[in-house]
Amino acid sequence: MGISVFIQMIIAATAAAVVYTLIGATPGADETATIAPITLILILTGLEPVVILTFFMSAIVASKLIDAVPISVAGIPAGVMSTPMVEHAQVLKKEGLADVSIRKIASGAIIGNLVSVPISLLLANVLVPVANVIKDYGNIVFFIGAILLALISKHRLISLATILPFALLIQGLRTLYWEIGNVKPETNVTTSFFLAITIGPAILSLFELLNKEKRRAMKTHQIKEIGLKKEIKMEGLPNHFKILTKKEIGYSAVASLLGSIVFILSPVGLTIFFGELFAGRVKDPIKKAAIAVTCMEALAQATYISGILIPLIALGVPLSPVAIGPGNHLFNAEPVFNLKYNMHHALSMGDFIEATIFGVGIASIFTYFIAVKYSRSICMFVIKKVPHEAILGLFLSLVLLLAYIDGGLVNIAGVILIGVVAGVLHRLGVNYGVLFMILYSAPWLVSVIK
Repeated sequence: MGISVFIQMIIAATAAAVVYTLIGATPGADETATIAPITLILILTGLEPVVILTFFMSAIVASKLIDAVPISVAGIPAGVMSTPMVEHAQVLKKEGLADVSIRKIASGAIIGNLVSVPISLLLANVLVPVANVIKDYGNIVFFIGAILLALISKHRLISLATILPFALLIQGLRTLYWEIGNVKPETNVTTSFFLAITIGPAILSLFELLNKEKRRAMKTHQIKEIGLKKEIKMEGLPNHFKILTKKEIGYSAVASLLGSIVFILSPVGLTIFFGELFAGRVKDPIKKAAIAVTCMEALAQATYISGILIPLIALGVPLSPVAIGPGNHLFNAEPVFNLKYNMHHALSMGDFIEATIFGVGIASIFTYFIAVKYSRSICMFVIKKVPHEAILGLFLSLVLLLAYIDGGLVNIAGVILIGVVAGVLHRLGVNYGVLFMILYSAPWLVSVIK
């Protein structure tokens, strides 16, 4: 590696950490919608693949780590991955502990990074000899994952009943695009469908505004008050081992380990299941909420890191929710990357290790320091200065842009359709994890029932 590439990696990691720390602190800034387009642009500019991967790793770590702010302060998830933490974070917020919630979540993220990076690199090397077998049965695994996540969810019957109809909707739209020539027959539209599921509730709410009765019911003249208790002063550099209790550290480490191993399943479903599992035995509501948000964030970081590194290193195909979603352009970005030549082929094992260490390391240090040291200031800034409506507008525009790139104007209508259906299903109790697993397994499932 030349000195110029080395410098570019440092610049890329630092730039991603700074930019996505700012973006991730804003409510509604989903990681797929904000990272995927920039990743595609960088790939098309011709940057070295190792520099792009460094940027990507830094971006996902920073955006996931700093999402503690909108969750803890505004009660609004930054992206779909942070949705399961909102309820528990609000328990802490009601007690005036929003800044403590931020520190707990950020510290959990560091535990997830420390555990998942070595585990992911090790597991990727172990899976290389059986990569072809995993590729052959990947869609079946996704289908089994959909059933498993449906069975462990609170609303299992409706989740199970949703699998086939939603798969038919997904594959029906893909077939339509092939028939009218908007998409090549061998290409599955995935990224924009992924985003449609993510913003489903938002699209449904926007459609409800067109209904006069529902619009009137939404009106309110009350001012929402948000209070913070007296700030806990941090002496010296923040230390996650001091912020977290021994139980929180232990549970977070175990959750990160499990999340890294089952990388092929939906991070959202895993976050809900393991987060509730570890926190369920705690009686005190404050301690329970603290353990839940810590474990969930650790698991989210672990599944994101393993979900991109293992498919990239061992498989060369996007065979995980993270790889299919925000990381899809690392596998498919015509004319630079495709399934026959992408980062799996362009980078050596040494490149993967260096990109991961630079990206994860720089983002962890920078964003963790900012989140923990200045959590209260961030809280106040977001509350007073950041219009939620502007961020949602930006988010929706990025989704529509990616929809157009994926399948033209007709796909914008398709994304809206999927969003409305996903929004209704989510309100009925079907969690995002089940819907994402259906998205990935739809081609195989529809081919089986023909």
